[in-house]
Amino acid sequence: MHLGVRGAADDRLVQRLKVRERAVRVYGGGIVALQAGIAAIAAWLLSHELTGNPNPVFAPLAAVGTLAVSVGQRVRRIVELVVGVALGVLVGSALLSVIGTGPWQLGLVVVLSILTAFALSSRAAVVIQTASTAVLITTLGQQTTNVELTRFVDALLGGAVALATAILLPVNPLRVVRRAAGPALRTLVEQLTETAEALCERDIERAILARTRLRGNQEELRVLREAVAGAREVTRLSPLSWRYRHGVLSHYARTAEPLERAMGSSGTLIRRAVTVIEDKEPVPAAMIDAVRGLAEAVRTLHDEFAARSEPHEAQAKALQAVHRAGAAYKNDIGFSGTVVLAQIRTTASDLLVASGLSQADANERVRCAFGGLPDPS
Repeated sequence: MHLGVRGAADDRLVQRLKVRERAVRVYGGGIVALQAGIAAIAAWLLSHELTGNPNPVFAPLAAVGTLAVSVGQRVRRIVELVVGVALGVLVGSALLSVIGTGPWQLGLVVVLSILTAFALSSRAAVVIQTASTAVLITTLGQQTTNVELTRFVDALLGGAVALATAILLPVNPLRVVRRAAGPALRTLVEQLTETAEALCERDIERAILARTRLRGNQEELRVLREAVAGAREVTRLSPLSWRYRHGVLSHYARTAEPLERAMGSSGTLIRRAVTVIEDKEPVPAAMIDAVRGLAEAVRTLHDEFAARSEPHEAQAKALQAVHRAGAAYKNDIGFSGTVVLAQIRTTASDLLVASGLSQADANERVRCAFGGLPDPS
């Protein structure tokens, strides 16, 4: 009964967090929506004035597609858009002149255009633009004059408008990265904390739930990587964002890779914590304190980055967690408990690298904090 009540409470908490995350996404997407709206208007007007097209469609589609797909790596997406359209025009026009139009011709054009795109690039955007443009050329080529030229020019205009909009009305790169880093760091904090409590209470279901939830963080890490790449692009292109090139943004940028490693190490830690409980291995208090301390180090790292301060306190807390792990190692522990302690060391080292230390410096500090004892692994 107790487990059922707690499970229901956990489900309600998860639902509330999902609603909150949706609200944050909608709020954070406001600037992207504004950019896309302005770009659509500008692309329509530009194409109308330059090409004389009374009803330009492709240019605003290209602009909106470039801006709305992702905040990050827009220059690459513009290049992919133009390359895809050019391939589609080439393949569609060539086949149209040879085989004409019709249902089976359309299917053949799609197949050959996609194969051509894959031969030149594995990027999904290139493949999609190649195929969709080839379809337009095949279906509209005999009904509309100069559709090939119109499509290609509009792709260039739409991409240029999208790039100009991103430069003149940039998203706040720091806000984007903070918003992306928050869920990944919170997940790590929460599941390490849950693991510590599960070890304390020898609660196998709680430990398994923490393991499952941490496994589901791949999307959060992907979003963080894209946000960092996008923020770097914005700070390179937009003079309004040059002030963010250094400082806290660079902290987040160098955090992405070691944070991903820390997630992996923590996943192993939690899996072994489950085995510790299953096998009824000894769980010294210092081991529980070490896992709690690791969670607190991650929380502090996030707070210090957000406050634009050097993460000295996070470094200290990570080393304190390692010191407690060293104390636990002196106790009578089982095989899986030894692995838990080894993963505490590894995760702490990754956090120190994320805080700005070199890998060699981080390893040396972890070794000293552990008490000069050999690595449990």
